[in-house]
Parts: sequence; structure tokens; C-alpha cells
Amino acid sequence: MAAVGPLARVARLGSSICRNHRLILNRSSQRRGIASCIDPAHGLTDEQKEFQKVAFDFAANEMAPHMAEWDQKEIFPVETMRKAAQLGFGGIYVQPDVGGSGLSRLDTSVIFEALSTGCVSTTAYISIHNMCAWMIDTFGNNEQREKFCPDLCSMEKFASYCLTEPGSGSDAASLLTSAQRKGDHYILNGSKAFISGGGDTDVYVVMCRTGSKGPKGISCVVVEKGTLGLSFGKKEQKVGWNSQPTRAVIFEDCAVPVTNRLGEEGQGFSIAMKGLNGGRINIASCSLGAAHACVQLARDHLLVRKQFGETLSNNQFLQFKLAEMATKLVASRLLVREAATALQENRSDAVSLCSMAKLFATDECFNICNQALQMHGGYGYLKDYAVQQFVRDIRVHQILEGTNEVMRMIISRNLLTES
Repeated sequence: MAAVGPLARVARLGSSICRNHRLILNRSSQRRGIASCIDPAHGLTDEQKEFQKVAFDFAANEMAPHMAEWDQKEIFPVETMRKAAQLGFGGIYVQPDVGGSGLSRLDTSVIFEALSTGCVSTTAYISIHNMCAWMIDTFGNNEQREKFCPDLCSMEKFASYCLTEPGSGSDAASLLTSAQRKGDHYILNGSKAFISGGGDTDVYVVMCRTGSKGPKGISCVVVEKGTLGLSFGKKEQKVGWNSQPTRAVIFEDCAVPVTNRLGEEGQGFSIAMKGLNGGRINIASCSLGAAHACVQLARDHLLVRKQFGETLSNNQFLQFKLAEMATKLVASRLLVREAATALQENRSDAVSLCSMAKLFATDECFNICNQALQMHGGYGYLKDYAVQQFVRDIRVHQILEGTNEVMRMIISRNLLTES
């Protein structure tokens, strides 16, 4: 897809970063270029390489130096994200007429992978924000698109995705948050759990029950911060993802205009699932970035750390482990990019491939990061070293956007029902 919008303008100006960019990942790592066998630029068009350079440059200069501080102090880096939005990262696959960059799913995957080398937690929130903006852009009418999308694409306002409830995680179709219509408003009652950005964001894309039990009784409404009856739970204390707040979102006789409904009544579950197909690619891409960074961190550590009179890079067992890590990284990347292409082309295998990519990449990339920590020995367990934060931040990727157990259900159902 031809590039347009703010990201394209930045890309065409060129980036100061070269292909052999160097990542600012921890205090002790010696900087080295990317090994050619894991170079994430392989197979990309010249235009995509420019997007990637812009994202890597931003990750290295604006995110990585602050990654540890954001994690330890639990800072939601609003101004940094707004800088990212100036590059077009606030609405990457939103249409240009409402401020988006109009790029493809593959372009988006490339960008999120690069940004995640600087901070997984912040990039993962940006990916959720992008998913919400896309849902409004795709399923909203012109008035809704013009009302919400420009501020979301500029990140003047931030968005949260509200599907999960305390009693319905993987079984999302059983959600209980109700929306009873009274005149020109819906009255919402219920709560959502584990909402990224909850309490700090401005726009909540909420799945609620307007009809009978099951998926066909679910609708999607946009709830704006400040609406009477909207409140938030305590800030959750998490293992990772600490640069983005997570809270319960609570509705108590919360009156939302019917004009804020996306699509028709009963269409909400379908909208939610279509959003999640892209969300699964996005979160898998964030895992790729973490794994890519950790392969490089592990390599750098093996080249300088000495034991028994020689560097660890001379240990054949560790050489083989590093080779396996690199192989799994590239295999994961290829699957994610294939799934992104299938989703962009609306292919019949897109849902299954998105599930496969999410399952495989988040599992394997976590294993890569965990192995990198092991290679660092005791140093890997210190917060002075970035590898431990990558491990903590991507562990949740195996759970959210549909658990990896649910991904297996989706894939097997497709295999067993297709004739």
C-alpha cells in the first residue's frame, strides 16, 4: 500500500539511523550492529525499510534510555507517545482522511517490532490504542470517525479496549455488562477488568450486552472519560507492563448516547473479534522486538563475559543455544508477517494464521528472552540489565488478546471443521 500521512512524510525525509543501528539496551552492553541472519529488514520494500528505520531510531533515542525508569516508577510516558504520534504511530492503519497513516498490517507489524526494542510495555499500549482507533475508523460512521479519530491519531487523546470482565476472560461471549436503552441513551451497568490505560485514557471502546445471552446480544459503544457513572478501580500492581496503568473500568448507571454506538446493535462481538485479529498480530510483533533485542544482548554478553579463562562465546553449548534462539526469532517473524499479509488481504486463512502467529511468536519469543536471561547468569536477574525487563514485559503476551490456549482452540476448530 502506498504510504501517506505523517509517517510517510517522515519516512521520505529519511532517518538519521543507519541499517546497522545500535540499540541502547543496558549500561554494560557493548554496541554492535545487527547480524545479517536476523536482520529484520530482510524481505522488506525500500519504503518499509524507511518506516522501520524511523521506528528503530525512535526506539533507540526516545524509549530505550527511559525504559527502566518507566518500569520502576510506573510512569505512563504520555509526552513520548505524543512524539511517536507526530511520526504517524498513533493511527498507523487508520485512514488518512481522519489523520491516520493509512499503512498496511505488514507495515504496522514492522513498526511495532522495531519500537518494542526500545520498550515493550509502551509499544504494547500504543498497539492497543491503534486497535481502538482502527475499530472506530472502520465501524464508525463519518460523524464518529471525525469526532474521535483525529485526536486519537495525534494521541492528544488515548484509547482503551474494554472486553474482559472479572467473570469472562477467555469466554468473552458471556460478558455481563448491560446496556439498556432509554430514549437516546444506553444506561451501562457492570465492570471491565485488566484494562490497559484504564483511568488515564480518554476514550473507552466498550463491549456491552444490549440483547439476549451469547455473542449476538453484544454491542459496541464508545464511552468518553468524564461521563457520569464511569469510574475506575485501583491501579493494579503487575509483574511487567508497568509503563501503562491497568485498572478496572466500572459503569454505574452510566448514560452513553446511542450516537456513540459503533455499527448496529448485536454487531459488537464481531467488531471485538475483528479488532483482536489485528491485535494478535500487533502483540506478536511486540514479542518479536523483545526477542530481537534479547538475542543481541545475549550475543554481546557471550562475547565479553569470561569464565574458565575464555569468553562464553567459545562454549559450544552456548553457541548452539544462541543459534536456536536466532532460528526461532526468524521463524516467528516470518509467520507473523505472513499472518499480517493474510489479514490485510482478507484471506480465508487470516483468522487461523493470526492465531498461529500469536501462539507461536509469543511462546517462542518468551523462551528466547528467558534463555537470554539465563545466559547472563546472575547479572540477568539484576534490574541494571535490560534482559530481565524484556522477560517480565512479554510474559503477559501469552495471556492477553486471547490466551494461547484459546489460540489452539481456534486453530484446531479450523482444521477439524473445514472440508
